[in-house]
Amino acid sequence: MKQQLEQLINNAITSLKEAGELPDDFSPRFSVERTRDSSHGDLASNIALVSSKAAGKNPREMATLVIEHLPESNIIKKVDIAGPGFINFFLSKESTTGIVTQALEQGSDFGRCNDGDNKKVIVEFVSANPTGPLHVGHGRGAAYGASLSNLLSLAGWQVHREYYVNDSGRQMHILALSVLLRYLEASNIQITFPLNGYKGDYVQEIAEDLLKTHQQTLIVDATKLYQAVTVDEDAPSGAGDKEKHVDDLIANARKLLGDDKYRQLFQFGLESIRAGIQSDLSEFGVDFDHWYSEQSLTDSGAIQQSIDQLTASGHMYESNGAIWFKSTEFGDDKDRVVVRDNGQTTYFASDIAYHMEKLDRGFERVIDILGADHHGYVTRVKASMKALGANTDQIDIPLVQFAILYRGGERVQMSTRSGSFVTLRELREEVGNDAARFFYVMRKAEQHMDFDLDLAKSRSNENPMYYIQYAHARICSVIRKLAEAKLTHDIDEGNQQLEQLTSEHEQALLKRIAAYPEIIRVAAKNLEPHTIAHYLRELANDFHSYYNAEKFILDDANIRNARFNLIMAVKQTIANGLTILGVSAPEAM
Repeated sequence: MKQQLEQLINNAITSLKEAGELPDDFSPRFSVERTRDSSHGDLASNIALVSSKAAGKNPREMATLVIEHLPESNIIKKVDIAGPGFINFFLSKESTTGIVTQALEQGSDFGRCNDGDNKKVIVEFVSANPTGPLHVGHGRGAAYGASLSNLLSLAGWQVHREYYVNDSGRQMHILALSVLLRYLEASNIQITFPLNGYKGDYVQEIAEDLLKTHQQTLIVDATKLYQAVTVDEDAPSGAGDKEKHVDDLIANARKLLGDDKYRQLFQFGLESIRAGIQSDLSEFGVDFDHWYSEQSLTDSGAIQQSIDQLTASGHMYESNGAIWFKSTEFGDDKDRVVVRDNGQTTYFASDIAYHMEKLDRGFERVIDILGADHHGYVTRVKASMKALGANTDQIDIPLVQFAILYRGGERVQMSTRSGSFVTLRELREEVGNDAARFFYVMRKAEQHMDFDLDLAKSRSNENPMYYIQYAHARICSVIRKLAEAKLTHDIDEGNQQLEQLTSEHEQALLKRIAAYPEIIRVAAKNLEPHTIAHYLRELANDFHSYYNAEKFILDDANIRNARFNLIMAVKQTIANGLTILGVSAPEAM
């Protein structure tokens, strides 16, 4: 509907140009938005306000001219001017009843548009380090990324979903060491576990699997493992260094095992956790087209290539043995190290190469979904892309706040350092996939979120997911009751009788359904799937009010068919919206 009104206004502007009322180069950017107050119409445009100066007229005069030159249309009942020059549109019954036919004919494609013009977009999300199971903090990014990908696909984008696997770097070596130590322990060899090791039960489980798979082939002399090792931080002398301690242990482990056996150990830990992450996400309804290896950037030479490019263009310098990127020249608050003084590249170096590789693959849009703790990452990545000549308008980096769990009104404590954290799997087992997916995306991604476990499990109207699903199930129940009453529903006849949908509740539902295609367009444009959740809550509320006020199993076939067409359009819209969010639409509850 919004697009249709935009076209009518553009036609009016063309007519005004042809009549000499407006200059030939007159091309204003204006909007058509839904009104908050129905007394001001259904939709309103700011065309007169934003274009009056360029037209050399006052806003109300400009509004009058636009209205006078609007083509005739059966979707408009009335147009008036409000305030300083807003144009308010009151829609006709024909404009809203037609949406029922459209929803029923298009089915699961109802709401689909071609705003993306089939352009390629890569959505990278979750990308948690494969050093442990996914926890509830990762769950929100997973739900948001999957829902956003569904939304963009519906809006006409060719979506590629990608998980960036951080399979190189120090943390992965700490994991390998942790698994080795638990492996030795499981082999009845006494070890001392470092403060900086990974302590979760999952490490013990991986070590036991390692022992079953490789038996005693990875055993090393524990006394040699601890030789010439810096003391840990909790040493009585107070001279310990937990970072140096764990690095020394890793170096000794690599020397004792040798390259081949250390690689076996390293890969076993990596693949065990990656497989667990992939399984968790798949069960959560989150799948990826590609799991991209960070290590592949080193192996292919992509990291060195990006460093060479930045150096050649004068955007790098050396200081204190390290190589720095001049990110302050592009709006960052400080320059960033790309190569450390020990010759090791930083994570940032990998990020630069990875983003260039994304653009080189032909993606016309790049979306990185990150945790809110990565806010400093946005400026530096865009700075590096500017330095390499890329168009940073192609890159969007939405930030997702972590969710905080509450049970019985009390905050659920989590600690990743100790290894005792609430995993995504545990959350799903407690509240179910549907509730987890819905609750994670029902707020703006950048807003803090309190996840009420008790509410998510409740079967009450206070639970928004239950309330929406119940509307769908209620409609399915009405359809079953029609068959039980030995009555029929004729869709074609119903379409002919839609003019009979005149009650306040019916008109509210018609307008709500008519808004759905535009809700999809705006949500996709703004990368905001939470607006779908809000919309579905409002649609469900309109339906429940209608259900409580009217009857559907009627002898009057005309009204019966019209009402069944309406509620089936509601049912289809709810199902489509829930599908975007990764939530089921049950037929009975």
